[in-house]
Amino acid sequence: MGYACPVCEAPQQDAAHLADHLAFTAIVHHDDHESWLEEHVGDWGQYGTDDLAEIVVELATSVKYDQVFEDTVHRQHGRQMHDSSHHTTSAGDEVEIGTMTETMETQMDEETQTVINEARKLTAQMIHTEDEGGDATNDEKTDARERLANKSDDSADSTE
Repeated sequence: MGYACPVCEAPQQDAAHLADHLAFTAIVHHDDHESWLEEHVGDWGQYGTDDLAEIVVELATSVKYDQVFEDTVHRQHGRQMHDSSHHTTSAGDEVEIGTMTETMETQMDEETQTVINEARKLTAQMIHTEDEGGDATNDEKTDARERLANKSDDSADSTE
């Protein structure tokens, strides 16, 4: 058993996944998912997953799926890959998964791409620091103090 998204009919394994799917898609794409949430929930952005799930599950269609969701996903090269290589859009058009990823990346504006690249860089640094057993927070504080000290020294030199 699961739930079909009331907007795009994408299968969701439970109410929490349905709520997360609706909210995440609404935030990222500002599409029909956002319109649906605004119409049916109103202040949906104020809810956490559990509270939003209680509301949206009452408005969604319960559907019996042939396979358990975790069984339809395979790990391959560190990424999750679905059994099929296509996705059906809300308009009923089939799109290759690779094409969807490429399209999403090319549709990002420069500022969004910069933010994503920075997040990836910071995540990699955090993982590297954790692997070494260090504390990224203290390292960052030390770096910030050194930069502030250098700026203070530079300011003092320019006023003399």
